[in-house]
Amino acid sequence: MMIERSYAYEGRAAERSLMLSMPGLEYLRGILRGDYPAAPISATLHFYPVEFDHGRAVFEGVPERFAYNPLGSVHGGWAATLLDSALGCAVHTTLPAGKVYTTVDLSISLVRTITERVQRVRCEATLVHAGSTVATAQARLVDDTGVLCAHATTTCLIMTPR
Repeated sequence: MMIERSYAYEGRAAERSLMLSMPGLEYLRGILRGDYPAAPISATLHFYPVEFDHGRAVFEGVPERFAYNPLGSVHGGWAATLLDSALGCAVHTTLPAGKVYTTVDLSISLVRTITERVQRVRCEATLVHAGSTVATAQARLVDDTGVLCAHATTTCLIMTPR
């Protein structure tokens, strides 16, 4: 039996020049207000940003069967993508106008199975270090009762685009 899934995602494309013209936190808060488009992958995987502060990003997600692996639980890649998104945004909140970042390293520990019985997960990422060329962040992914499901760290390279 095949089940079809459809969803809507933000049709506007991100304007790189606009993003580069403002500090990261200002741009990300504009996404929350709907001024700028959210990343389409958020709709695809059913997670979304809910808070941004300097050095902090919070995402929430709804684990569903479409993200299951053959073992009957949510695929680790779903959790990894959610963690990576929050971690990168925690770094992005600290960037001045004209700077971008890219993930260099991502380390994830999946410590608890996630299934669709979990109504919602929450991922909070915080900055550990912000240098001029390298930033690090850490994150925790918890279920709707506050139980830890996964944790992660990242290293990001900070750059000035050409």
